[in-house]
Amino acid sequence: MIWALILFLAQAAVPTQIERGEALFSDAERGCVSCHSMKGKGTAVGPDLKDLSRIPPKGIAMAIRSTVTQYVQIVKLKSGESFAAMPPGDKTNVIYDLSKMPPEPHNATKADMASMSANNGWKHPPAVRKYTPEEMADIVTYVRFAGANNRQAVSPDDIK
Repeated sequence: MIWALILFLAQAAVPTQIERGEALFSDAERGCVSCHSMKGKGTAVGPDLKDLSRIPPKGIAMAIRSTVTQYVQIVKLKSGESFAAMPPGDKTNVIYDLSKMPPEPHNATKADMASMSANNGWKHPPAVRKYTPEEMADIVTYVRFAGANNRQAVSPDDIK
């Protein structure tokens, strides 16, 4: 009976895959939370991941690893400052300098911008972070849980 209790307590101390994925997602230096929000945490600088959470694990992993950043543009302000940024929406004057981690907000209207041009080298941060296959599986599991309440585990083999 005591061994059963010890085993139960030992298992309770081991984080689940969802918890490991959430920790990686929420990590201030290596995580996704600097640019994306899930379950009320993070910054909605980048695209909303809720819709992404409904696609197969391999597709989510491909999006995380992607270096295709067609939505990122180089913004040059009339003040002379230039940086990679998400184009500003119609409802906000805030644009984020994606060259900084976490992205640095700038209060700038479209009238403050001298130009916007195609991205010339900014990479999606996870593409350069070199997550292990296990870490990637954990992040994918968390994204699926946070966006679609899917608790199914993801194996590293599922995202190759």
